[in-house]
Amino acid sequence: MKHLLLLLLGHLAAAVLSAPMGFVRWCTKSDKEFKKCSDLASKAPVFSCVMKYSSMECIDAIQNGTADAITLDGGDLYTAGLENKKLQPIIAEHYGNSSEGCYYAVAVVKKGSGFGIRDLAGKRSCHTGLGKSAGWNMPIGTLLKLGILKWGGSDKRTIEKVVGDFFSSSCAPGAEKDSQLCKSCKGDCSRSHNEPFYGYDGAFQCLVEDAGDVAFVNHLTVPDKEKVKYELLCPDNTRARIEDYKECHLARVPAHAVVTRKEPELAKLIRKSLSAVHDFDLFSSKAYAPAKNLMFTDTTEKLVKLPSNMNSFLYLGAGYMSVIRSLNKEITAAGSNAITWCAVGPSEMKKCDMWRIRSMMAGENKIMCQNASTVEECMKKIMSKEADAMAVDGGEIYIAGQCGLVPAMVEQYDEAKCNTSGALASSYYAVAVVKKDSGISWANLRGRRSCHTGYGRNAGWNVPMGKIYKQTGDCNFTKFFSSGCAPGAPANSPFCFQCAGSDGTVNDEAKCQPNSEEKYYGYAGAFRCLVEGAGDVAFIKHTTVEENSNGKGPAWATNILSSDYKLICPKRSSPVPITDFESCHLAATPAHAVVTRPETRDYVVRNLRTQQVRFGRGGSDASFAMFQSQSNNLLFKDSTKCLQEVPSGFDYKDFLGQDYMDTMTSLRQCTDSTPDLEKLCTFNTCQ
Repeated sequence: MKHLLLLLLGHLAAAVLSAPMGFVRWCTKSDKEFKKCSDLASKAPVFSCVMKYSSMECIDAIQNGTADAITLDGGDLYTAGLENKKLQPIIAEHYGNSSEGCYYAVAVVKKGSGFGIRDLAGKRSCHTGLGKSAGWNMPIGTLLKLGILKWGGSDKRTIEKVVGDFFSSSCAPGAEKDSQLCKSCKGDCSRSHNEPFYGYDGAFQCLVEDAGDVAFVNHLTVPDKEKVKYELLCPDNTRARIEDYKECHLARVPAHAVVTRKEPELAKLIRKSLSAVHDFDLFSSKAYAPAKNLMFTDTTEKLVKLPSNMNSFLYLGAGYMSVIRSLNKEITAAGSNAITWCAVGPSEMKKCDMWRIRSMMAGENKIMCQNASTVEECMKKIMSKEADAMAVDGGEIYIAGQCGLVPAMVEQYDEAKCNTSGALASSYYAVAVVKKDSGISWANLRGRRSCHTGYGRNAGWNVPMGKIYKQTGDCNFTKFFSSGCAPGAPANSPFCFQCAGSDGTVNDEAKCQPNSEEKYYGYAGAFRCLVEGAGDVAFIKHTTVEENSNGKGPAWATNILSSDYKLICPKRSSPVPITDFESCHLAATPAHAVVTRPETRDYVVRNLRTQQVRFGRGGSDASFAMFQSQSNNLLFKDSTKCLQEVPSGFDYKDFLGQDYMDTMTSLRQCTDSTPDLEKLCTFNTCQ
């Protein structure tokens, strides 16, 4: 009778399709959770409760407006954030200082059971739920990565079938009820509290009751008084104490988060309502035992507000996303023979469209094109799988790496090294250029007007501003330069004052935008800013002046002589010829590189190798040139001689090198120099 009453109340709450603004309808998945929610509502009437029986039903209810909020783990956050759902994480759980805003996926076994992670074949497994982070995505992804579990790209079996065949029996709530993955379950094998072995504590109880030999849970699951009886399986095939989860785990996973529709006022109401709860413990389920983790994880210590422009993909990170996509066989190669290139601005899109047309073979495109107004927007599209790859500079590689993307191929500027196996990747010098006879040196640079390739760019911003910060200790660079042009800077910043836009009019929408529509964007653009008198110093690369003078370069550079410009640097008291860049530069900086998602890295490499055989320098098809542009450096730097593979396994830190990483770490002490995308990606320390 009690169950029917709760069910009736749940349906009644769900029927309130147009709940008046000012109420938060929380979605619950079990009788016990509904009871806790109802008790909360009696203390805080702003809340009401909706009864469903799975995370998926709740996601659908929130999407269609019959519920407003629920707390989800990473696997469900991924589903909630897909294009057809479009829910947004707004608040994250925090499990105390030791967890750093995340939790650890671990494999728990009974002490003395005598096997390692490489001996799991034929054992019995306990999972929190199919598609759950700690209980499924991370452990199965790890077993695949380690080669313990075999599942080839051409394998027609589902991953559920492969796992079911690997273990002798399992309980993975949410699996097909007549499958091996439900064989060890105690109840109905549903991904709900109707299955006693569901969730963290359920999976652990599965191990306790000897229904399984290993439980895939999080590091907080085993009760303190029980820890002495259990151990962790480590990826190196050893074992460790439960307390040693930081050294012995399968993955670090972003904390559970509250999701809702992308409605700013609703998100604000949910945050305000939760923060106003008093005389009720949101993070305890003791009153509803034996159920645990109702509404929120019981180990939560506080809730943390997420930035308003956060989405599921940014919150989870590209590394986590790649695991899920690999498990779902969502790799580009599985569905298409093309890679989608992200072009920044109309000029790049025009070149990309030409590449797309010329790349067609046997009626099939090998290159597709996606467009965005900025590099950051392109990176977001790559993370969300709307695009696959783009070429970026070192500063942008740093941002991409912080978001979990990886370098796949690097531009090589020395033709002699293009056919050399294992040749060192190219680098270039970041330099500061002034007009000859201007009287400007590094010592009297303060108060001048500056020209930058772009805000957050490598040679144009990170290197010179890192030098200036080290010199002054002041992050407010507007105190150093009077004004300038750094495309991508905040619109009201003095670093937009000198920008020209596309036509020089006051309301020009291209003004200070970080794409080729801004005349002073990029290397050639920053030099043009100096040439045309909009700035007193240009921060560019060492070849820029030569490429845009003495009869070379676009129309605006027709009458420019390289001898009219000089280099300044901290080590010299007076300017030197631009040919002296080896002795007078600000830094040697990494070459531009192609970035992509981890799971598409190999496919991007194979595709680009094929493309440059056709369209690279000396390629077989002269109808398109990858490394030439009508205006400078579109898609790739025009000085590129070839693309070379970045060694497999290299992440952005390996690629950039320690010296550059140290420079960026120093500059990032100036939070104003940290791009918004990087702030979003690093908000969660688990990535």
